[in-house]
Amino acid sequence: MNRPDRRLVIVVRADPVICGHSGEARNLAEVALTRGFDDVRLLTWPIPALQAAGLPLKPLDRISPYSPGITVERPEPVGDYRVPDGRYIAGLTGRLVELLAEPATATCLSLYLAPHTAVVADAVAAARAVGYTTGIRTMAKAVGSDVTNVIRSCLREGRFGAAVVLLTTFLANDDVLAVSEYTRREIIASAEDVDRHCGTRLAEECRRRVTVSYPPIDTAAYTGLDPSAVDAALTRRGLERDGYVLFLSRVTRAKGVYDLVEAFARTRARARVRLVIAGNGPALEHLRSTAHHDDRVVFLSDVDDEEKPLLMRGCAAYTLPTRPEPDFVETFGIALTEKMLAGGGPVITTVTGGTGEAVGDTALIVEAGDVAGLAAAIDHAVLGMPAGERELMALRARAHAMSFDRARVFDELFATSKPAALAGF
Repeated sequence: MNRPDRRLVIVVRADPVICGHSGEARNLAEVALTRGFDDVRLLTWPIPALQAAGLPLKPLDRISPYSPGITVERPEPVGDYRVPDGRYIAGLTGRLVELLAEPATATCLSLYLAPHTAVVADAVAAARAVGYTTGIRTMAKAVGSDVTNVIRSCLREGRFGAAVVLLTTFLANDDVLAVSEYTRREIIASAEDVDRHCGTRLAEECRRRVTVSYPPIDTAAYTGLDPSAVDAALTRRGLERDGYVLFLSRVTRAKGVYDLVEAFARTRARARVRLVIAGNGPALEHLRSTAHHDDRVVFLSDVDDEEKPLLMRGCAAYTLPTRPEPDFVETFGIALTEKMLAGGGPVITTVTGGTGEAVGDTALIVEAGDVAGLAAAIDHAVLGMPAGERELMALRARAHAMSFDRARVFDELFATSKPAALAGF
């Protein structure tokens, strides 16, 4: 086997995790093969570790394959039960050191700062310490839970040391990125809080160096869908075109799914359409139990990547009424842009976090938590919107979503090699 000249390693929670950013890693990896990288690795967690964490997962037997040239590695943990939480991290870090030992120019991208950026930092430090001098470029991208969950929870609990570690590890990378402008502002605001408490200068560095890199989306997977494939998918599920309102995302309170079920119960449109809740997540079983008496609500927990755009295309409206919660704020909303690419009925959402950047001015907007307003928006989309207006909105939505095409995002991300990170905050 020939040794690679250019290698891209993405450290991430990859498939089968149900999360837009696992798709983001896949899309960057696929484009890398067409941009001169001859070896692309996704360094991720063993399946048992993901299952034990309680993360929402796709059906394991229906994960879309990666292209030849992309290798998904799931290093086994290092050590035994006496290392309670660090074993898997040690496995990831050790394997990355082995990859960096090979004589190839390497780019290491970490998605989710905790703990993936620390894995990259430790591996690169070790590789350089023992003389592996091959060119290494590090990139770290902060996504939703990095700020709204990890950093903000540290600040709420007064655990500033952990926030300092996360921010300094982030800034130690050559390229520091945020998934949206909203996320960039949140990083800076969090750094300002840490500075006030600790006397550091992190916010100044964040303000100067953090740039926005939107999620890359495989637009071809959502456009030009075969109408017969859409109809066949709906028939298998007992659905019909424009006969359902769709929620397709992680099933959690922060996604507004409880608001949606309550709003749907108030609509006039429920006489014409059903509500389909597609996805998995911590609130799924409780939601099932509370809505079991309503035969107009359908739950689908086994939707795979191929079926997803077909369900999006066939719906009367797509709803993601996401709302800010202490542990989560929607920092972009990848599913929104995927739906906008697929066509079909309009998107209904809230301007929460970065969703405004995802949808632009092409969606029906309600206030977060406004159940009555959400019910009215569903009725308008299903019963009150003329066909011509629906078509025009769909065309505008697709045009906006095309700006997140994965090739375009990749090329912007790798356009320039930025200066190495500065030390000493």
